[in-house]
Amino acid sequence: MPAPAVPTAAMAVQVPLWHHYLQAIRSREAPRAQDFQRAENVLLTVLERVHALDRRFIVDYSRGLEAFQFALRSSEDPMDMEVPLWVDAEALLIEEPEATRPGDGPELCRLGVPREGAGLERWTTDDTFTASSEGDAKCRGHIVPSKVLCVLKDLLVAAIVHCKHHSLIAPGSLNAASLREEQLHLSLLVSSGWRTISFHVVPVVRRKLGVPALEGVQQMPGFPEGSLRRILGQGVDLVPASAQLWRTSADYLLTRLLGELGSLQGHRLDSLSILDRVNHESWRDSGRTDGLTFGHLKVVLLWASVLFPAPEDWAELQGAVYRLLVVLLCCLATRKLPHFLHPQHNLLQGSDLDLGAIYQRVEGFASQPEAALRIHATHLGRSPPPRIGSGLKALLQLPASDPTYWATAYFDVLLDKFQVFNIQDKDRISAMQSIFQKTRTLGGEES
Repeated sequence: MPAPAVPTAAMAVQVPLWHHYLQAIRSREAPRAQDFQRAENVLLTVLERVHALDRRFIVDYSRGLEAFQFALRSSEDPMDMEVPLWVDAEALLIEEPEATRPGDGPELCRLGVPREGAGLERWTTDDTFTASSEGDAKCRGHIVPSKVLCVLKDLLVAAIVHCKHHSLIAPGSLNAASLREEQLHLSLLVSSGWRTISFHVVPVVRRKLGVPALEGVQQMPGFPEGSLRRILGQGVDLVPASAQLWRTSADYLLTRLLGELGSLQGHRLDSLSILDRVNHESWRDSGRTDGLTFGHLKVVLLWASVLFPAPEDWAELQGAVYRLLVVLLCCLATRKLPHFLHPQHNLLQGSDLDLGAIYQRVEGFASQPEAALRIHATHLGRSPPPRIGSGLKALLQLPASDPTYWATAYFDVLLDKFQVFNIQDKDRISAMQSIFQKTRTLGGEES
C-alpha cells in the first residue's frame, strides 16, 4: 500500500492569497476576545464600586457582543462601555430642540422631569439637574448630560482609588490620566496582558420605545427572517450629544445586526475583517493616520448585505470583499454613507477626513489587492498573483473628484462588469439605485 501523501511547500503555495490572509486574521480572534474579556473584567470591577457609591449608576453585564466585535477587528479604536442610569425613561419628558441643522445626526433631545409623577426624586438634585422656570407647567427641569458626566468622572476616580487600595485590580492595569479631558465620554486605558485597550465610558438612558427614524425598516432582505423586528423592538439608548442635549444611539442595535449576519453561511463577516485589517495597516498606516473606522466599515457591510441578499452572493471570499468595496467606493465618491437605521444621517459629514485621498487608497487596493494582502515576507511568491482585468481596473480608477461618474447608471455598468458578482437579479441594481439616490439629498452641500 502506498504511503499517504505528505503536504509539500509547493502545495502550501497553492492556498489562495485571500484565504491565507483570512487564516492569519482568524488565528488572532480568540486571543483578542480573551484580552478584551480580561480588560472588561477590570473595568466592571471599578464600575461595581461606582454603583456601590451611587446607586443611580448601574453595572451592565448583559451585553456580551463587544468581545465578539473586538475579535473581528484589527483596529484599536476605543470600545464603548455603557453605564445605564437608574431612571424610568418612559416617565421622562423627551423634548426636541426647536431647530437642528441638517446632518446633526440622529434625534437630539432634552430629558425633562415632569412636575407630576413620583420616583424621579433622585434625579432632581443639583449635581445632575437644572430647574426650569416657574412658568413651565409641565416640566420641573432637566437632567443635564454635562453634570451627569462630571458626577460619573468623580465616582470613577474614587472607585479606582478604592479598587487599587484593596487590591481588587492589579497594579498598572488601569490608566485614568485621560479622565481630565472634557469630552462626551470618559476615557480609560485598561491593560490586558501585553495589550492595552481604550474604553469610552458613556452614561446612557435606556428607552423601550423606538424612534420614528427606525420605522419602515422592520423587514429587509439579507437578514434572517424576523431578526430586524426582534432587535429593533429592544428600543434605543440616549447618550450625551452636548453639554445640554442627548441623542439617540443605535450602536448596540448595529452590533446585534452584525451578529445576525454571522449566523448566516458565507463570508460576510470575513470580508469585514479583511477590509478592517487592510484599512488599519495599509490605508491608515497601522493607525498612525486618520481614516475610516470599524464603525464605517460595519455600516458598509450592513448596506451590502441588503443590496446583495442571496446566499450565493457571499459564497466566494474574494467576491464578498469586492461587494463591500463597490459600496465603499460609491460612498467615498459621493461623500455620503447613510446610517443604516437613520438614513437621513450621513456618517461621512463633518468627519474632517480627506475622502479623496481615502478613495485613492481604496481604489488602489481594489485594483491591486496583493500589495496589501501580505502578512510577512514568506508569503511572497516569485511573481505577483493575477490582478483584476484591465477593463475593470479602468472603471475603478474613475476619479472620486467627480461624483457624476458614480451615478446609478455607472453603478449598473460596474456591477455588470464585475465577473466575481455574476449578478442576474436586476432587483438588486434597482435597490442600489434607490438607496444611493437618497444619499444625494443628505447633509446639504457637498463637503
